[in-house]
Amino acid sequence: MKIFFVNPPFKAEYGKFSRENRSPALTRSGTLYYPLWLIYAAAVCQKDGFTVEFLDAPATPLNQAQSLDFIDKHAEGVRLFVVETSTPSLYSDIHFIDELKQRYPNAVFVLVGTHPSALPEETLQLGQSVDAIARREYDYIVRDVARALRDGEDFRAVPGLTYRKDEEIKSNPDMPYIEDIDEIPFASKFIKEYLNYKDYFFAASSYPEIQIFTGRGCVARCNFCVYPQTLHGHKYRLRTPENVVEEFRYISDNFPDVKEVVIEDDTFTAKKDRVINICKLLIEKGLHKKLSWLCNARVDLDLETMKMMKKAGCRLIIPGIESGNEEILRNIKKGTNLKLIRAYMKNAKEAGLLVHACYMVGNQGETKETMEKTFQLALELNADTAQFYPLLPFPGTEAYFWAKSNGYITGNYDEYVKEDGTINCVLNLPDLSAEEMVTFCNDARRRYYLRPSYILHRLWMGLKSPDDLKRSLKAFGKLRQFLLKG
Repeated sequence: MKIFFVNPPFKAEYGKFSRENRSPALTRSGTLYYPLWLIYAAAVCQKDGFTVEFLDAPATPLNQAQSLDFIDKHAEGVRLFVVETSTPSLYSDIHFIDELKQRYPNAVFVLVGTHPSALPEETLQLGQSVDAIARREYDYIVRDVARALRDGEDFRAVPGLTYRKDEEIKSNPDMPYIEDIDEIPFASKFIKEYLNYKDYFFAASSYPEIQIFTGRGCVARCNFCVYPQTLHGHKYRLRTPENVVEEFRYISDNFPDVKEVVIEDDTFTAKKDRVINICKLLIEKGLHKKLSWLCNARVDLDLETMKMMKKAGCRLIIPGIESGNEEILRNIKKGTNLKLIRAYMKNAKEAGLLVHACYMVGNQGETKETMEKTFQLALELNADTAQFYPLLPFPGTEAYFWAKSNGYITGNYDEYVKEDGTINCVLNLPDLSAEEMVTFCNDARRRYYLRPSYILHRLWMGLKSPDDLKRSLKAFGKLRQFLLKG
């Protein structure tokens, strides 16, 4: 039996829409994430003995007609389509499924992703072509649906599904979270077989890169973060250090020109002992000399662990700084403060780690004054790279409920991005409009990156590392139209 996994096309004429970003959009830097959650589910099904086909339309990118043509050429025997969606691409993705359903009326169509997990009943009401929604962590849900179809059983009995039956929408109890993460096949092995790794780009990473997850769930409670609240929960479930390092070895052996591994865990560094053990194994096996790596790392990371990470090949860490205002940090349940943030940056520089700092505006308590305070903190911290974005409150998050209940969000889901696919702001606060927040972020980006001191720093980094220069030029080539505008 064949299962077709599809990351659909979206505004292909403008570029590569990154649906798996925590804020899905056509990114200004050209970043395109691997569709990792779809990859893991496909790999699980392949491991279970099913024939698998895979289309990542944004990677090329393919438009709708080209995507349908690709599917038609590879869909013989398909009985199950698994299609990923996101909030800004929702309407477009439903329309694409409508087109597919006309071609394959006897196939079952399952929709997955953060948005349908948060709003399954509402999503099903958007059209008749979607047969079911696999809520939250869907690897085993999809596998069990495939087993039921293969064995002639009713797939609608599988836990974790919301489905339509006799014109009614019904929801089964949740599928339990996967406890043994080592049981899930390596993403990199699936990438090797089905995708072209050179289609993907992460602006903060050396190129080319491979992205992986080493754990699921997040112990933090940030009110805006979409994955823990809609897909994987807050229970921290981890691959063993041996399993993680074995995937590093696989990448080193099978992708000789890949320069870096991007660890996409929401917080890779939450368990210090595990991080230390992974680092020791990387060093013991000599992999730290073959592959550099980067990861998301909260600002409670200590100097000792940073130094070990650097020794083991870590090049860069990514913290969510978010705001320069203590009250806002408390409002969003960040669990950090400015003292921790400043110590983190000082320690990172001492350890020799680069930092990509993330800043956001529009949270509860935001004003023009607090936005400027955040920018001044960014200048003070002077991270190697930085991003500035307005809050995008996605369905299923506490931030969304806060914004929706106060009437701060209006419009349709497709307004989460602009016509060209780039990030939009859907939030209008009492004293701060969406336009003002977007303008601030655009100005902050220009003020940060066009500083003479920063430009000299990048040139100096490029002289020391050709890879860094290549990465910077590629990212700047994408960013320049936004940086130089106005």
